[in-house]
Amino acid sequence: MTTTPASPVRMRKSAVAALGMLAVSTGALESVVAPTLPLLQRELHMRPSEGALLNIVLAVTGTLITPLAGKLGDRYGGKRVLIRLMAVVSVGGLVSALAPNLPVLLVGQILQGAMVGALPLSFIVVRKHLPPGASKAAIGLVSGMFVGGSMVGLLSAGPVAEAFSRHWMFAVPTFAVMGASLLVYRLMPSDPPGRSDGAGIDWPGLLLLSGILVTLLFVFALAPEAGSQPLVFVTLIAVLAALVTGWTAVERRAAAPMVDLRMLARPVIWKSCVVTFVICLGTAMGVYLVPQLLDVSGGGYGFALSATEIGFVLLPGAVAATLAGPLGAIGERRFGSRAVVATATVLMAVALLALSAVHSEVWHIAVGKALIALASGLCVTAMVTSIASSVDEGDTGIATSLVLVTRVLGSAVGGLLGGTFLTSGTPSGSGVPAESAFTTGFLSAGVVAVLSLFVVRTMSKGVKE
Repeated sequence: MTTTPASPVRMRKSAVAALGMLAVSTGALESVVAPTLPLLQRELHMRPSEGALLNIVLAVTGTLITPLAGKLGDRYGGKRVLIRLMAVVSVGGLVSALAPNLPVLLVGQILQGAMVGALPLSFIVVRKHLPPGASKAAIGLVSGMFVGGSMVGLLSAGPVAEAFSRHWMFAVPTFAVMGASLLVYRLMPSDPPGRSDGAGIDWPGLLLLSGILVTLLFVFALAPEAGSQPLVFVTLIAVLAALVTGWTAVERRAAAPMVDLRMLARPVIWKSCVVTFVICLGTAMGVYLVPQLLDVSGGGYGFALSATEIGFVLLPGAVAATLAGPLGAIGERRFGSRAVVATATVLMAVALLALSAVHSEVWHIAVGKALIALASGLCVTAMVTSIASSVDEGDTGIATSLVLVTRVLGSAVGGLLGGTFLTSGTPSGSGVPAESAFTTGFLSAGVVAVLSLFVVRTMSKGVKE
Protein backbone atom coordinates (compact mmCIF):
# COMPACT_ATOMS: atom_id res chain seq x y z
CA MET A 1 0.00 0.00 0.00
CA THR A 2 1.45 3.35 -0.96
CA THR A 3 0.72 6.66 0.68
CA THR A 4 0.57 9.91 -1.12
CA PRO A 5 2.55 12.75 0.39
CA ALA A 6 0.55 15.43 2.11
CA SER A 7 -0.03 18.48 0.01
CA PRO A 8 1.67 21.62 1.28
CA VAL A 9 -0.31 23.99 3.48
CA ARG A 10 -1.73 26.85 1.44
CA MET A 11 -0.14 30.21 2.27
CA ARG A 12 -2.55 32.88 3.43
CA LYS A 13 -2.52 36.48 2.28
CA SER A 14 -1.34 37.52 5.74
CA ALA A 15 1.81 35.44 5.29
CA VAL A 16 2.51 37.05 1.89
CA ALA A 17 1.96 40.44 3.52
CA ALA A 18 4.46 39.53 6.24
CA LEU A 19 7.03 38.62 3.58
CA GLY A 20 6.33 41.96 1.92
CA MET A 21 6.90 43.79 5.21
CA LEU A 22 10.16 41.92 5.69
CA ALA A 23 11.21 42.89 2.16
CA VAL A 24 10.46 46.57 2.85
CA SER A 25 12.36 46.60 6.15
CA THR A 26 15.43 44.77 4.81
CA GLY A 27 15.45 46.97 1.72
CA ALA A 28 15.34 50.08 3.93
CA LEU A 29 18.18 48.81 6.15
CA GLU A 30 20.25 47.97 3.08
CA SER A 31 20.06 51.48 1.64
CA VAL A 32 20.57 53.85 4.58
CA VAL A 33 24.30 54.35 3.93
CA ALA A 34 24.08 55.70 0.37
CA PRO A 35 22.25 59.02 0.98
CA THR A 36 24.10 59.72 4.22
CA LEU A 37 27.60 58.77 3.07
CA PRO A 38 28.81 62.42 3.01
CA LEU A 39 27.48 62.83 6.58
CA LEU A 40 29.14 59.60 7.74
CA GLN A 41 32.42 60.60 6.12
CA ARG A 42 32.41 63.86 8.08
CA GLU A 43 31.36 62.38 11.44
CA LEU A 44 33.72 59.39 11.32
CA HIS A 45 36.57 61.31 9.62
CA MET A 46 36.74 58.87 6.73
CA ARG A 47 38.94 59.19 3.68
CA PRO A 48 37.24 58.83 0.27
CA SER A 49 38.60 55.29 -0.10
CA GLU A 50 37.12 54.31 3.27
CA GLY A 51 33.80 55.83 2.27
CA ALA A 52 33.77 53.79 -0.92
CA LEU A 53 34.51 50.62 1.08
CA LEU A 54 31.67 51.33 3.50
CA ASN A 55 29.33 51.93 0.57
CA ILE A 56 29.82 48.46 -0.92
CA VAL A 57 30.90 46.09 1.89
CA LEU A 58 27.29 45.03 2.51
CA ALA A 59 26.89 44.15 -1.16
CA VAL A 60 30.06 42.04 -1.08
CA THR A 61 28.81 40.01 1.88
CA GLY A 62 25.47 39.62 0.14
CA THR A 63 27.18 38.23 -2.94
CA LEU A 64 28.71 35.46 -0.84
CA ILE A 65 25.64 34.74 1.26
CA THR A 66 22.99 34.70 -1.47
CA PRO A 67 23.90 31.49 -3.34
CA LEU A 68 24.62 29.74 -0.04
CA ALA A 69 21.25 30.80 1.36
CA GLY A 70 19.44 29.64 -1.78
CA LYS A 71 21.11 26.24 -1.67
CA LEU A 72 20.42 25.75 2.04
CA GLY A 73 16.83 26.88 1.52
CA ASP A 74 16.29 24.36 -1.29
CA ARG A 75 17.79 21.64 0.91
CA TYR A 76 16.50 22.38 4.43
CA GLY A 77 13.45 24.55 3.89
CA GLY A 78 13.17 28.22 3.06
CA LYS A 79 11.41 29.40 6.23
CA ARG A 80 13.89 27.68 8.54
CA VAL A 81 16.92 29.28 6.89
CA LEU A 82 15.20 32.65 6.41
CA ILE A 83 14.48 33.12 10.13
CA ARG A 84 18.07 32.27 11.07
CA LEU A 85 19.39 34.64 8.44
CA MET A 86 17.22 37.46 9.79
CA ALA A 87 18.66 36.87 13.27
CA VAL A 88 22.13 37.57 11.86
CA VAL A 89 20.83 40.67 10.06
CA SER A 90 19.25 41.96 13.26
CA VAL A 91 22.53 41.58 15.15
CA GLY A 92 24.33 43.40 12.33
CA GLY A 93 21.83 46.24 12.40
CA LEU A 94 22.26 46.69 16.15
CA VAL A 95 26.06 46.66 15.81
CA SER A 96 25.83 49.35 13.11
CA ALA A 97 23.47 51.40 15.27
CA LEU A 98 25.83 51.29 18.27
CA ALA A 99 29.08 51.61 16.29
CA PRO A 100 31.41 54.30 17.73
CA ASN A 101 33.88 54.18 14.82
CA LEU A 102 34.43 52.92 11.28
CA PRO A 103 35.84 49.43 12.08
CA VAL A 104 32.81 48.53 14.22
CA LEU A 105 30.45 49.97 11.60
CA LEU A 106 32.13 47.79 8.94
CA VAL A 107 31.52 44.70 11.12
CA GLY A 108 27.85 45.63 11.38
CA GLN A 109 27.57 46.11 7.63
CA ILE A 110 29.22 42.73 7.00
CA LEU A 111 26.62 41.03 9.20
CA GLN A 112 23.79 43.01 7.60
CA GLY A 113 24.87 41.64 4.20
CA ALA A 114 23.10 38.40 5.09
CA MET A 115 19.83 40.18 4.24
CA VAL A 116 20.49 39.81 0.51
CA GLY A 117 19.78 36.08 0.86
CA ALA A 118 16.23 36.81 2.03
CA LEU A 119 14.75 37.15 -1.48
CA PRO A 120 15.62 33.69 -2.89
CA LEU A 121 14.47 32.14 0.39
CA SER A 122 11.16 33.99 0.11
CA PHE A 123 10.74 32.70 -3.45
CA ILE A 124 11.36 29.12 -2.30
CA VAL A 125 8.62 29.36 0.33
CA VAL A 126 6.17 31.06 -2.03
CA ARG A 127 6.53 28.46 -4.79
CA LYS A 128 6.02 25.60 -2.33
CA HIS A 129 2.78 27.00 -0.93
CA LEU A 130 1.07 28.75 -3.84
CA PRO A 131 -0.08 27.64 -7.31
CA PRO A 132 1.96 28.91 -10.30
CA GLY A 133 -0.16 31.96 -11.11
CA ALA A 134 -0.44 33.14 -7.51
CA SER A 135 3.23 32.44 -6.79
CA LYS A 136 4.28 34.55 -9.77
CA ALA A 137 2.25 37.49 -8.47
CA ALA A 138 3.62 37.02 -4.94
CA ILE A 139 7.22 36.89 -6.20
CA GLY A 140 6.65 40.12 -8.11
CA LEU A 141 5.11 41.73 -5.02
CA VAL A 142 7.99 40.74 -2.73
CA SER A 143 10.60 41.85 -5.27
CA GLY A 144 8.86 45.18 -5.74
CA MET A 145 8.49 45.72 -1.99
CA PHE A 146 12.22 45.14 -1.53
CA VAL A 147 13.02 47.74 -4.18
CA GLY A 148 10.46 50.08 -2.63
CA GLY A 149 12.00 49.52 0.80
CA SER A 150 15.38 50.45 -0.58
CA MET A 151 13.98 53.77 -1.72
CA VAL A 152 12.26 54.30 1.64
CA GLY A 153 15.66 53.92 3.26
CA LEU A 154 17.18 56.39 0.84
CA LEU A 155 14.41 58.86 1.63
CA SER A 156 14.25 58.54 5.41
CA ALA A 157 17.88 57.99 6.43
CA GLY A 158 18.87 61.66 6.10
CA PRO A 159 15.99 63.14 8.13
CA VAL A 160 16.41 60.52 10.88
CA ALA A 161 20.18 61.07 11.07
CA GLU A 162 19.81 64.85 11.21
CA ALA A 163 16.84 64.94 13.59
CA PHE A 164 18.25 62.34 16.00
CA SER A 165 21.65 60.84 15.09
CA ARG A 166 23.32 58.48 12.65
CA HIS A 167 22.75 55.69 15.20
CA TRP A 168 18.97 55.86 14.84
CA MET A 169 19.02 55.61 11.05
CA PHE A 170 20.31 52.04 11.53
CA ALA A 171 18.22 51.26 14.60
CA VAL A 172 14.77 52.10 13.18
CA PRO A 173 14.86 49.71 10.17
CA THR A 174 16.55 47.07 12.35
CA PHE A 175 13.57 47.11 14.73
CA ALA A 176 11.30 46.80 11.67
CA VAL A 177 13.28 43.74 10.50
CA MET A 178 12.85 42.15 13.93
CA GLY A 179 9.10 42.76 13.94
CA ALA A 180 8.58 41.50 10.39
CA SER A 181 10.70 38.40 11.11
CA LEU A 182 8.46 37.55 14.07
CA LEU A 183 5.39 37.91 11.86
CA VAL A 184 6.89 35.63 9.21
CA TYR A 185 7.76 33.08 11.90
CA ARG A 186 4.18 33.06 13.22
CA LEU A 187 2.20 33.36 9.97
CA MET A 188 4.30 31.49 7.42
CA PRO A 189 3.64 27.74 7.12
CA SER A 190 6.77 25.63 7.39
CA ASP A 191 7.97 24.21 4.09
CA PRO A 192 9.38 20.68 4.11
CA PRO A 193 13.04 20.12 3.23
CA GLY A 194 13.68 19.67 -0.46
CA ARG A 195 15.80 17.13 -2.24
CA SER A 196 19.20 16.27 -0.83
CA ASP A 197 22.04 15.07 -3.02
CA GLY A 198 24.23 14.20 -0.03
CA ALA A 199 26.90 16.71 -1.02
CA GLY A 200 28.21 19.22 1.49
CA ILE A 201 28.63 22.97 1.20
CA ASP A 202 31.05 24.12 -1.47
CA TRP A 203 33.50 25.76 0.92
CA PRO A 204 36.41 25.91 -1.58
CA GLY A 205 34.18 27.74 -4.04
CA LEU A 206 32.98 30.11 -1.32
CA LEU A 207 36.54 30.92 -0.21
CA LEU A 208 37.76 31.48 -3.76
CA LEU A 209 34.80 33.74 -4.55
CA SER A 210 35.56 35.68 -1.36
CA GLY A 211 39.13 36.14 -2.57
CA ILE A 212 37.89 37.29 -5.98
CA LEU A 213 35.64 39.94 -4.49
CA VAL A 214 38.23 41.22 -2.01
CA THR A 215 40.86 41.44 -4.76
CA LEU A 216 38.35 43.18 -7.03
CA LEU A 217 37.79 45.80 -4.32
CA PHE A 218 41.52 46.48 -4.13
CA VAL A 219 41.74 46.74 -7.93
CA PHE A 220 39.03 49.40 -8.07
CA ALA A 221 40.42 51.22 -5.02
CA LEU A 222 43.89 51.39 -6.60
CA ALA A 223 42.71 52.16 -10.14
CA PRO A 224 42.90 55.97 -9.81
CA GLU A 225 46.53 55.68 -8.61
CA ALA A 226 47.58 52.83 -10.92
CA GLY A 227 50.05 55.10 -12.73
CA SER A 228 52.02 55.75 -9.53
CA GLN A 229 51.98 52.09 -8.41
CA PRO A 230 51.99 50.05 -11.65
CA LEU A 231 53.68 46.97 -10.17
CA VAL A 232 51.13 46.61 -7.37
CA PHE A 233 48.25 47.14 -9.79
CA VAL A 234 49.53 44.56 -12.28
CA THR A 235 50.11 42.09 -9.44
CA LEU A 236 46.52 42.52 -8.26
CA ILE A 237 45.23 41.91 -11.79
CA ALA A 238 47.32 38.71 -12.01
CA VAL A 239 46.04 37.50 -8.63
CA LEU A 240 42.47 38.25 -9.69
CA ALA A 241 42.89 36.26 -12.92
CA ALA A 242 44.37 33.31 -10.99
CA LEU A 243 41.52 33.32 -8.48
CA VAL A 244 38.89 33.45 -11.23
CA THR A 245 40.57 30.55 -13.06
CA GLY A 246 40.80 28.47 -9.89
CA TRP A 247 37.22 29.24 -8.89
CA THR A 248 35.91 28.25 -12.33
CA ALA A 249 37.78 24.93 -12.17
CA VAL A 250 36.51 24.19 -8.65
CA GLU A 251 32.89 25.01 -9.50
CA ARG A 252 32.93 22.81 -12.61
CA ARG A 253 34.16 19.81 -10.62
CA ALA A 254 32.12 20.30 -7.45
CA ALA A 255 29.26 17.87 -6.85
CA ALA A 256 27.14 20.69 -5.41
CA PRO A 257 28.73 23.95 -6.57
CA MET A 258 27.88 27.17 -4.80
CA VAL A 259 27.27 28.81 -8.18
CA ASP A 260 26.11 26.27 -10.74
CA LEU A 261 28.03 27.29 -13.87
CA ARG A 262 26.18 24.63 -15.86
CA MET A 263 22.92 26.41 -15.09
CA LEU A 264 24.62 29.72 -15.89
CA ALA A 265 25.38 28.32 -19.36
CA ARG A 266 21.68 28.26 -20.21
CA PRO A 267 20.90 31.17 -22.55
CA VAL A 268 17.90 32.31 -20.52
CA ILE A 269 20.07 32.49 -17.38
CA TRP A 270 23.24 34.14 -18.69
CA LYS A 271 21.34 36.70 -20.76
CA SER A 272 19.27 37.59 -17.72
CA CYS A 273 22.46 37.94 -15.68
CA VAL A 274 24.11 40.22 -18.26
CA VAL A 275 21.15 42.57 -18.45
CA THR A 276 20.66 42.55 -14.68
CA PHE A 277 24.34 43.41 -14.18
CA VAL A 278 24.12 46.37 -16.55
CA ILE A 279 20.88 47.71 -15.08
CA CYS A 280 22.17 47.41 -11.52
CA LEU A 281 25.50 48.98 -12.48
CA GLY A 282 23.63 52.00 -13.81
CA THR A 283 21.40 52.07 -10.75
CA ALA A 284 24.36 51.97 -8.37
CA MET A 285 26.12 54.69 -10.35
CA GLY A 286 23.06 56.87 -9.88
CA VAL A 287 22.66 55.92 -6.21
CA TYR A 288 26.28 56.91 -5.56
CA LEU A 289 26.73 59.93 -7.82
CA VAL A 290 23.37 61.67 -7.32
CA PRO A 291 23.69 62.23 -3.53
CA GLN A 292 27.31 63.32 -4.01
CA LEU A 293 26.26 65.81 -6.69
CA LEU A 294 23.47 67.14 -4.49
CA ASP A 295 25.85 67.45 -1.53
CA VAL A 296 28.82 69.03 -3.31
CA SER A 297 29.23 72.76 -3.89
CA GLY A 298 31.58 73.41 -6.80
CA GLY A 299 32.17 76.31 -9.11
CA GLY A 300 28.91 76.54 -11.05
CA TYR A 301 27.66 73.03 -10.26
CA GLY A 302 26.35 71.08 -7.27
CA PHE A 303 23.66 72.14 -4.82
CA ALA A 304 25.13 71.92 -1.26
CA LEU A 305 21.95 70.26 0.07
CA SER A 306 21.59 68.69 3.50
CA ALA A 307 20.85 65.00 4.00
CA THR A 308 17.18 65.81 4.64
CA GLU A 309 16.92 67.92 1.49
CA ILE A 310 18.59 65.14 -0.50
CA GLY A 311 15.90 62.78 0.77
CA PHE A 312 13.14 65.02 -0.58
CA VAL A 313 14.84 65.17 -3.98
CA LEU A 314 14.88 61.38 -4.01
CA LEU A 315 11.15 61.12 -3.19
CA PRO A 316 10.01 60.67 -6.83
CA GLY A 317 12.47 57.80 -7.13
CA ALA A 318 10.98 56.16 -4.04
CA VAL A 319 7.49 56.33 -5.56
CA ALA A 320 8.70 55.02 -8.93
CA ALA A 321 10.56 52.11 -7.31
CA THR A 322 7.53 51.13 -5.24
CA LEU A 323 5.35 50.98 -8.36
CA ALA A 324 7.98 49.24 -10.47
CA GLY A 325 7.68 45.82 -8.82
CA PRO A 326 3.95 45.23 -9.38
CA LEU A 327 4.13 46.87 -12.83
CA GLY A 328 7.06 44.65 -13.78
CA ALA A 329 5.21 41.50 -12.72
CA ILE A 330 2.05 42.53 -14.60
CA GLY A 331 4.03 43.50 -17.69
CA GLU A 332 5.98 40.24 -17.64
CA ARG A 333 2.75 38.22 -17.59
CA ARG A 334 1.01 40.22 -20.34
CA PHE A 335 3.82 41.17 -22.71
CA GLY A 336 6.70 38.87 -21.78
CA SER A 337 9.97 39.48 -20.02
CA ARG A 338 11.80 40.78 -23.12
CA ALA A 339 9.37 43.65 -23.63
CA VAL A 340 9.63 44.71 -19.98
CA VAL A 341 13.43 44.42 -19.91
CA ALA A 342 13.81 46.32 -23.19
CA THR A 343 11.63 49.13 -21.83
CA ALA A 344 13.64 49.23 -18.61
CA THR A 345 16.97 49.28 -20.45
CA VAL A 346 15.88 52.15 -22.70
CA LEU A 347 14.66 54.10 -19.67
CA MET A 348 17.96 53.51 -17.89
CA ALA A 349 20.03 54.61 -20.88
CA VAL A 350 17.92 57.73 -21.45
CA ALA A 351 18.11 58.75 -17.77
CA LEU A 352 21.89 58.29 -17.48
CA LEU A 353 22.71 59.99 -20.77
CA ALA A 354 20.37 62.87 -19.93
CA LEU A 355 22.01 63.34 -16.52
CA SER A 356 25.45 63.40 -18.14
CA ALA A 357 24.33 66.27 -20.37
CA VAL A 358 21.90 68.19 -18.12
CA HIS A 359 22.23 68.39 -14.33
CA SER A 360 22.11 72.10 -13.53
CA GLU A 361 18.69 72.10 -11.84
CA VAL A 362 17.37 70.03 -8.93
CA TRP A 363 14.42 68.81 -11.02
CA HIS A 364 16.86 67.39 -13.59
CA ILE A 365 18.33 65.21 -10.84
CA ALA A 366 14.94 64.24 -9.42
CA VAL A 367 13.51 63.15 -12.78
CA GLY A 368 16.67 61.31 -13.80
CA LYS A 369 16.83 59.44 -10.49
CA ALA A 370 13.14 58.52 -10.75
CA LEU A 371 13.66 57.03 -14.21
CA ILE A 372 16.67 55.09 -12.95
CA ALA A 373 14.65 53.71 -10.03
CA LEU A 374 11.73 52.77 -12.29
CA ALA A 375 14.01 51.04 -14.79
CA SER A 376 15.80 49.10 -12.06
CA GLY A 377 12.59 47.87 -10.46
CA LEU A 378 11.01 46.86 -13.77
CA CYS A 379 14.07 44.94 -14.93
CA VAL A 380 14.93 43.10 -11.71
CA THR A 381 11.31 42.13 -11.09
CA ALA A 382 10.83 40.83 -14.65
CA MET A 383 14.13 38.93 -14.58
CA VAL A 384 13.58 37.29 -11.19
CA THR A 385 9.94 36.44 -11.91
CA SER A 386 10.80 34.95 -15.30
CA ILE A 387 13.73 32.92 -14.00
CA ALA A 388 11.88 31.66 -10.91
CA SER A 389 9.07 30.41 -13.15
CA SER A 390 11.25 28.81 -15.84
CA VAL A 391 13.25 26.31 -13.73
CA ASP A 392 12.29 23.25 -11.73
CA GLU A 393 10.88 24.01 -8.28
CA GLY A 394 13.91 22.47 -6.57
CA ASP A 395 16.23 24.81 -8.49
CA THR A 396 14.36 28.00 -7.62
CA GLY A 397 16.84 29.10 -4.97
CA ILE A 398 19.92 28.40 -7.08
CA ALA A 399 18.55 30.02 -10.26
CA THR A 400 17.24 33.18 -8.61
CA SER A 401 20.44 33.40 -6.59
CA LEU A 402 22.43 33.67 -9.82
CA VAL A 403 20.38 36.68 -10.87
CA LEU A 404 20.50 38.22 -7.41
CA VAL A 405 24.27 37.68 -7.12
CA THR A 406 24.58 39.44 -10.47
CA ARG A 407 22.44 42.26 -9.09
CA VAL A 408 24.75 42.68 -6.11
CA LEU A 409 27.88 42.46 -8.26
CA GLY A 410 26.52 45.07 -10.65
CA SER A 411 25.68 47.32 -7.71
CA ALA A 412 29.14 46.88 -6.17
CA VAL A 413 30.95 47.55 -9.45
CA GLY A 414 28.74 50.55 -10.19
CA GLY A 415 29.39 52.08 -6.78
CA LEU A 416 33.14 51.46 -7.02
CA LEU A 417 33.29 52.92 -10.53
CA GLY A 418 31.44 55.99 -9.30
CA GLY A 419 33.99 56.40 -6.52
CA THR A 420 36.83 55.87 -8.98
CA PHE A 421 35.51 58.58 -11.31
CA LEU A 422 35.15 61.05 -8.44
CA THR A 423 38.56 60.22 -6.97
CA SER A 424 40.37 60.52 -10.28
CA GLY A 425 38.39 63.67 -11.11
CA THR A 426 39.31 65.53 -7.93
CA PRO A 427 42.04 68.11 -8.59
CA SER A 428 45.19 67.87 -6.48
CA GLY A 429 44.83 69.83 -3.26
CA SER A 430 41.05 70.06 -3.58
CA GLY A 431 38.39 68.06 -1.81
CA VAL A 432 35.73 68.79 -4.43
CA PRO A 433 35.46 66.60 -7.57
CA ALA A 434 35.36 68.36 -10.92
CA GLU A 435 32.04 68.48 -12.77
CA SER A 436 33.57 66.36 -15.53
CA ALA A 437 33.87 63.45 -13.08
CA PHE A 438 30.09 63.32 -12.66
CA THR A 439 29.54 63.74 -16.39
CA THR A 440 31.93 60.90 -17.22
CA GLY A 441 30.30 58.59 -14.68
CA PHE A 442 26.76 59.09 -15.96
CA LEU A 443 27.88 58.92 -19.59
CA SER A 444 29.84 55.67 -19.16
CA ALA A 445 26.94 53.89 -17.47
CA GLY A 446 24.53 55.17 -20.14
CA VAL A 447 26.69 53.87 -22.98
CA VAL A 448 26.92 50.44 -21.31
CA ALA A 449 23.12 50.37 -21.02
CA VAL A 450 22.76 51.15 -24.74
CA LEU A 451 25.17 48.34 -25.65
CA SER A 452 23.23 45.85 -23.50
CA LEU A 453 20.26 46.27 -25.86
CA PHE A 454 22.09 43.95 -28.26
CA VAL A 455 21.72 41.21 -25.64
CA VAL A 456 18.12 42.13 -24.84
CA ARG A 457 17.03 41.74 -28.48
CA THR A 458 18.25 38.09 -28.49
CA MET A 459 16.24 37.13 -25.39
CA SER A 460 13.15 34.98 -25.53
CA LYS A 461 9.91 36.96 -25.46
CA GLY A 462 8.93 35.08 -22.34
CA VAL A 463 5.23 34.82 -23.25
CA LYS A 464 3.67 31.39 -23.25
CA GLU A 465 1.69 30.77 -26.38
